[in-house]
Parts: sequence; structure tokens; C-alpha cells
Amino acid sequence: MFKIIINWLESHQQACFYKKYFGIECPGCGMQRAFIELLKGDFVESFILFPALIPTIFLILYLIAHLIFKFRNGANILKIIFIINTSMVVLSYIYKLLT
Repeated sequence: MFKIIINWLESHQQACFYKKYFGIECPGCGMQRAFIELLKGDFVESFILFPALIPTIFLILYLIAHLIFKFRNGANILKIIFIINTSMVVLSYIYKLLT
């Protein structure tokens, strides 16, 4: 069943609008492929394709947990995770543009 979902995701990937029309990658390029690799269990390839995917997933899960359980310092922790995540996206985007 899980293999069917992965095959469906692989066959229904969307093309990047920026790459298609402007010829350059956007900051989110590689996220779909990285997510599929993560589902396959290939963490290294997932990280190579889009380094900020795992922190993004962690950010979303922590946000949901904070909204449910109202952690004392949850908002501050979310800010820190967001800054780290955004920094990873920007740095990986700059790296992709330069290489």
C-alpha cells in the first residue's frame, strides 16, 4: 500500500513554475523529490535534494503540538525553529545558484 502511494506521488509531481518559465530554480525546488525520498527512507538523498525538509516537517509538527498543548515557551521556540529553517532554505538556494 505504501509503495502504491510513493508510485502515485512520483508519477504526479508538479513542474516548478520558476524553472519552467524563468529557467532558474526557486527556493523550494527539490522539496517534492526530497519528500518522496524521505518516504522511501533515503534520508541522505532527501537532505541532498532539499536540506530544509526535515526542519520544515519538525516546525509544522511542533506548531500543531503547541496549538494543542500551549507550551510555555512554545512561541519563542517556534521563532527559533523558523529562523533556522528559513536560513537553511536561503543558504541552500544560494548554494544551488552558485553551483
